[in-house]
Amino acid sequence: MRSTGLGRRLETAKFNPILACVAAGMWVAACASAPPTLTAAEQPLVKETVALMGEKGMASDKAIFIRLFKEESELEIWKARDDGRFYHFKTYPICNWSGEIGPKVSIGDKQAPEGFYTITPAQMKPNSSFHVAFNMGFPNAYDKSNGRTGEFLMVHGACKSAGCYAMTDALVEEIYAVAREAFRGGQSSFEVHAFPFRMTDEKIGRFKKHKWFKFWTTLKQGYDYFEINRVPPTVAVCERRYVVDVALPVGARINPDGQCPRFQKPQLAPFTPRPYDQQIAQQGTIVPGAKNKDTNEIMASGLSAPDTQTAPPVAGATASIPGEVGAATDTRAQAVPVGLSSQ
Repeated sequence: MRSTGLGRRLETAKFNPILACVAAGMWVAACASAPPTLTAAEQPLVKETVALMGEKGMASDKAIFIRLFKEESELEIWKARDDGRFYHFKTYPICNWSGEIGPKVSIGDKQAPEGFYTITPAQMKPNSSFHVAFNMGFPNAYDKSNGRTGEFLMVHGACKSAGCYAMTDALVEEIYAVAREAFRGGQSSFEVHAFPFRMTDEKIGRFKKHKWFKFWTTLKQGYDYFEINRVPPTVAVCERRYVVDVALPVGARINPDGQCPRFQKPQLAPFTPRPYDQQIAQQGTIVPGAKNKDTNEIMASGLSAPDTQTAPPVAGATASIPGEVGAATDTRAQAVPVGLSSQ
């Protein structure tokens, strides 16, 4: 009996295990060749950020330095260039921070830290519950020697804070990536200096009767050193206090509670930009974005019988970018170039 045309078509359509295996293999190969999904911690620097570094003569794998300012709600990144000095890269808006101006003292006070902190690769938090983050290292040697308590104080995303410095997710992702690339380039650690405000003579002069004035005058030494030299100072802790701008003895162990050894002062010429670097040295870049702390409210809570007398400006100091409460946008590509002006 001959097969009908329909029968022949049905036979052809029967399951063919060889063809099925070939098809499955092609599907697996296609999946294997698809690019993997990158986590937030592994996102590359966007092309606009890389281009800005190039315009400023910076390399993504070179050293960084970060400063935080509460009153202005700003985070600055500075990057080292080939002359060994640090140049301003970007100023980012801090979306939120908790408490008021003044250091963190104890668990539960919801204060964000102030002081000099060192960040190592182990403190990077790629799997943070707040997008990505890095741990500030509180309490450091100074904090511990003064009985200060607390833990898990971060710079992170999500724009909400209980003792941390909170950025928007998009901005903390870029900050994290800039730090990550510096570590990959060989920087073993970077410094974070957290201040209550930009520590000009005029601003600190308002707080001469404040309970934290003495502590802030020590922080100001670190602020002034960087403004003059464009290199983060070496900071030691002994006699339960910060000692700024010292040369640490090779191999010496310094007891934060013990007597300070005889330090030497490093010899460093004040920063003078090379003629062809003048524009780069004087121009900064501000990233617009939300700041949820009201400046007037911050100052009202922090002031305590202010003294209106001010000291003359530090000779030779180059002031940083003045703060602005930015627009509500959060776009890294919309960074605004501004001049670095005296305050």
